[in-house]
Amino acid sequence: MPLPGDHKLVKTDPSPVTAADLGGIDAVLLSHDTHDDNLDNAGRAFLPEVPVVFTTVSGAGRLGGNAQGLAFWETAELKRPDGGTVTVTSVPARHGPVGCEPISGDVVGFMLTSDDLPSVYGSGDNAALEHVKEIAERFAPIDTAILFLGGARLAFAFDNALLTLDSTQGAQAAQMLGARRVAPAHFDSWAHFKEGRDEIETAFTDAGLADRLDFAR
Repeated sequence: MPLPGDHKLVKTDPSPVTAADLGGIDAVLLSHDTHDDNLDNAGRAFLPEVPVVFTTVSGAGRLGGNAQGLAFWETAELKRPDGGTVTVTSVPARHGPVGCEPISGDVVGFMLTSDDLPSVYGSGDNAALEHVKEIAERFAPIDTAILFLGGARLAFAFDNALLTLDSTQGAQAAQMLGARRVAPAHFDSWAHFKEGRDEIETAFTDAGLADRLDFAR
């Protein structure tokens, strides 16, 4: 996102893990490549080391190399070590209010499905519950939803509208998807995230979904 004037995204905490901590990586699912909080310099340096990077069509054009762009609802196959396959489906996402794309850029989410493995949804930087509804209509119930939350906002952008789901919307998304487990992500360590773990836990408790939360740390 090109930020006006001297505005910059402000990181408030260091990353809790390094690339070396991750172990072997078969593929990277990259919501978008244009914002530092989603792909920083260390991330860019790491991408050439993995077999394939699935991302937006425009992002693949910028990244080149091993990046493969997927349009909404397009699929790709990943071979598993046991001989099976995982289907990667690009699913709709929108990084702000309707019409935000010329400024916020293209973003994408992903569904991972296989005949004999639990399904996984990664929302990417999505602020649109209507897209979650579309995804649920095709894939619900799903096993695990990795939801980018945090209620991100920038005061100068889109009249302070949400750029990602807030905690209440995250609980609504979990209900729509029929998710057995919800792994909140992308909600801390940057100043533009306005809600953290406490707000997420409160919203999911109020919705009767506290037992579905699974924080990575």
